[in-house]
Amino acid sequence: KKENSELETTDSQPEKKMEAESLGTETDLESNTAKMEQFLKKLGKKSNSRSIDLNNCRLTSTDAAELVALLPLLPDLEELDVSWNDFIGGALKPTILQIHHISKLKILRLNNCRLTTDDVLALGEILKTTPDLEELNLSWNSNVGGNLSQLLQGIQEGSKVQILKLMDCNLTAEDSESIGQVLPRMQNLEVFDLSINKNIGCNLNSIVQGLKNTACLKVLKLHTCGLTQDSIQILGAAFGHLPELRTLDLSSNKEVGGGFKDCAAHLAHLKYLQVLDLHQCSLLEEDIASLTQVIPLLSSLRELDLSANKKVGSSSENLLSRLRFLPELATLIINGCALGKDAFTAFAEASMYLPALQTLDLSWNKYVGGNLNLLLETLKLSSALQVLRLRSCSLISEDMALLASVIQTGHLTKLQQLDLSYNDSISDEGWAIFSQNVLFLKELTELDISLRPASFRECGLWFGHLLDGLTKLPRLSELGIQRWRISAPHEEDLEYFNRDHKRSIHFDYGGFQ
Repeated sequence: KKENSELETTDSQPEKKMEAESLGTETDLESNTAKMEQFLKKLGKKSNSRSIDLNNCRLTSTDAAELVALLPLLPDLEELDVSWNDFIGGALKPTILQIHHISKLKILRLNNCRLTTDDVLALGEILKTTPDLEELNLSWNSNVGGNLSQLLQGIQEGSKVQILKLMDCNLTAEDSESIGQVLPRMQNLEVFDLSINKNIGCNLNSIVQGLKNTACLKVLKLHTCGLTQDSIQILGAAFGHLPELRTLDLSSNKEVGGGFKDCAAHLAHLKYLQVLDLHQCSLLEEDIASLTQVIPLLSSLRELDLSANKKVGSSSENLLSRLRFLPELATLIINGCALGKDAFTAFAEASMYLPALQTLDLSWNKYVGGNLNLLLETLKLSSALQVLRLRSCSLISEDMALLASVIQTGHLTKLQQLDLSYNDSISDEGWAIFSQNVLFLKELTELDISLRPASFRECGLWFGHLLDGLTKLPRLSELGIQRWRISAPHEEDLEYFNRDHKRSIHFDYGGFQ
């Protein structure tokens, strides 16, 4: 009996030990979870064992120290975001050093954290210990510039990184070399954003050579990168190696004018391109002529932004007429393009063949005023239109009457945002007929009828009709009426509306005393 008892005791010891260890592990896990919940609750965040989002939480050095202590307790963490906490630069190095405990980390966002040079160098070492990292966002950290080679050394061959964002990082021409060297290791890269780095445009050769090895790339953003005529032509040579590219943003590079003469033909390689942003690129007539030949070949295009290119309006009747070959186009932005008679007429005719159009922005084109009737058929056929912007278009009362008739007859039923601001030439009669028909825009969420900054004007009787119409728009949340002087009776009507209809509409009517 004694032997049996001893045997039973010996056999049960490992089981009891395992049970104790399991219980201890569960207790530790519960304790760790409780600590993290308490920390996040203090910052107004909810606990998640796989994700910590401390974006814009005004973290202090004390908070950073507490986070450092907690990170080793979260081995399953996959996402860490401490972006827009610009008071903890220099205090992040200990946090970064703790990341080596988190082998499963997939997403790391450190936007606008005022990273110091030491932070950046430490991060380069830590990247070697995060083999599963899929997203790295270090945007708006100026000390990344000049230190990129040390940081990118942590990215190893066969990297899983799919998203790399380095916006406004003060990158240098030497950093361009470093980027070009690391891109061949990033064959899974899908999103690459170097926007607002004005010094890389003069040394694009290395980056372009690297891009030729990123066949999976879907999004390339080079907004405000100091691109020139020469660099845009160099970039064109990479397009044939980017068969999956969906988004191309070359906007706000004012020195590229003339570069598309020879580069535009390369765009034809981007068969699946959906978004093309060329706003504020100082396009010349020869650029537009080249684009006229290429645009119809981009049949998958869904968004096109040509705004703030003055030559579009004076020499682009052919370009705008070719829009009819883009059946999937959903967003068209051509504001500030100085559209003339021929260009606007060509656009009006082509727009009737854009059944998928959801957003149309014609703002800052004076010729639209008095000629909105040219878009009558388009407005009737645009059953998908959700956003219509006609800011500062010199609209007149006849245009408002036309718009009101289209609305009244059941068109534009899906319209959600309507911008009619800065059209000071509209008379009270024009505003009245519009106000009486606004109630038919049942999906409307935003309406802006503000006046120009230097203009002030008394509201007419039409304002009462407008308020009546608002009661029948259940989704409206924003009304811009800046610089309209509201009379005392109308002020009372506005207060009555807010009080009795219990609607959370934001009335933006500041700007006057």
